[in-house]
Amino acid sequence: MKSVYEILAERGFLAQCTDPALEEILKKEKRTIYIGFDPTADSLHLGSMVPIMVLAHFQKCGHKPIALVGGATGMIGDPSGKSSERNLLTREQVSQNVAGIRAQLAHFLDFTGENPALILDNNDWIGPMTFIEWLRDVGKHFNLNIMLQKDSVKSRLASENGISYTEFSYQTMQAYDFLHLFRNYGCTIQGGGSDQWGNITAGTDLIRKAEGKTAYGLTSYLLTTARGEKFGKSAGNAIWLDPKRTSPYKYYQYWINTDDRDVEKYLKLFTFLPMEDIASIMEEHGADPGRRLAQKRLAEESTILVHGQEGLARAKKASEVLFGGEIEGLSGEDLADIFADVPSVQMGISRLDEGLPVIDLIFEAGLCSSRGEAKRDLSGGGVYLNNAKVTGADLKVTRENLAPGGVMVLRKGKKNYRLAKFAD
Repeated sequence: MKSVYEILAERGFLAQCTDPALEEILKKEKRTIYIGFDPTADSLHLGSMVPIMVLAHFQKCGHKPIALVGGATGMIGDPSGKSSERNLLTREQVSQNVAGIRAQLAHFLDFTGENPALILDNNDWIGPMTFIEWLRDVGKHFNLNIMLQKDSVKSRLASENGISYTEFSYQTMQAYDFLHLFRNYGCTIQGGGSDQWGNITAGTDLIRKAEGKTAYGLTSYLLTTARGEKFGKSAGNAIWLDPKRTSPYKYYQYWINTDDRDVEKYLKLFTFLPMEDIASIMEEHGADPGRRLAQKRLAEESTILVHGQEGLARAKKASEVLFGGEIEGLSGEDLADIFADVPSVQMGISRLDEGLPVIDLIFEAGLCSSRGEAKRDLSGGGVYLNNAKVTGADLKVTRENLAPGGVMVLRKGKKNYRLAKFAD
């Protein structure tokens, strides 16, 4: 059986490790690892999936994972990878975000059984400390010259905005988290993105100075797409794990649209499919890339992981609507997502009370350039209302024809869509 280190390496997770001895240690011993999650929102996003998957792989191999939500550090803000200081969150905002993240992590890690994962909030131990206690018990272990050499600090010092004392102190807080978890939970490994290297090594140094013991750090690559775009963004917006922020349909579609150059890498990172299965998928995909078999499998596996079988079924049903599938059973939110980029027209709902001629409907919605063209298209059987063929030009639509959300989906041919939105 492969060690977790070997699994992470072959799947493309590992960027850096503080000590090569960790590879051999993980072959022989079960260890505790923690990764922190920044509570700047009440939901994690797709970029958070890399550290989540790292924790999940550790747990599957028998190690204990700790997901640390930064209730205290989130009120300060990590300067790593940032060109300017973040807006500071209130305690109430952080508490709300922590609660949301706690609930989401439970979908990915097993918090029951013989080897349960843990979710902790660092405000539980940092919050009660006084400033004098912090300086005396933590600050005395940090050398200012070393702190100034951290890449995250050097880049900010060289920038026009500089860095505040608040953010400069962030690395001492994250380092103390590692020390606290080392002392109280036997945690000897910290993981994170490659931008966290300076914070992680600050923690291993603090444990060495304060306890005379060795701890380890490892990082994962920060992802960008083959097109050079930031991973986990779609049209400039983050892909969230909360279905209220990003629907299962949009989540599924993000993966369906994966570039061929990225799909194998993402299958390794964001699914638990065995490497042999991934090789077979890519071989079949390479024979006919146009079928997008690899993207479909990636979308299915990742959507199940985040939204379950029900979420996948909902996403696939929504996807089929664009190819003429039934609209029945979808919500107004689903339809809004599916047809977000489709041209639409606003119409008064009172026009439906006495029946709105379908010819007027499709003309005013812009599906046809004239009422004459509308009549010809209707007579030819090429017009669809809510993906059901309209069989006559004399049809009058009423409120009974409304789909959820007060809309009517109009289509001519296979892909020419318009959306009519009805309101008072």
